[in-house]
Amino acid sequence: QVQLVESVGGLVQAGDSLRLSCAASGRTFSSAAMAWFRQAPGKEREFVAAIGWRYNTAYTDSVKGRFTVSRDNAKNTVYLQMNSLKPEDTAVYYCAASDRVQLVARRDYYQYWGQGTQVTVSS
Repeated sequence: QVQLVESVGGLVQAGDSLRLSCAASGRTFSSAAMAWFRQAPGKEREFVAAIGWRYNTAYTDSVKGRFTVSRDNAKNTVYLQMNSLKPEDTAVYYCAASDRVQLVARRDYYQYWGQGTQVTVSS
């Protein structure tokens, strides 16, 4: 059974940094795309960042230059380093993994999902 387990998020102040991790078990995703999505209250779940097996990356415009996605294939883990956090980054953050290799921002591209972790940024 495939499981994706995110690290605990937290409550931080605007301008702070936070790193999320997502450990996969049940199969290896070293040759597949992994991604982060987030969902703010009352809003749709949206794409944040993705990383491919060649370590190629993609980001939504609102986080470019502030967030960095990375992966450690030996640990079957993906990370999201979030710097210069803003109140509008407040959301539940979800890790996702696909059976395919392309970097895609659509939710339905990803077959496996973590349970989500809350990140709250106070002003």
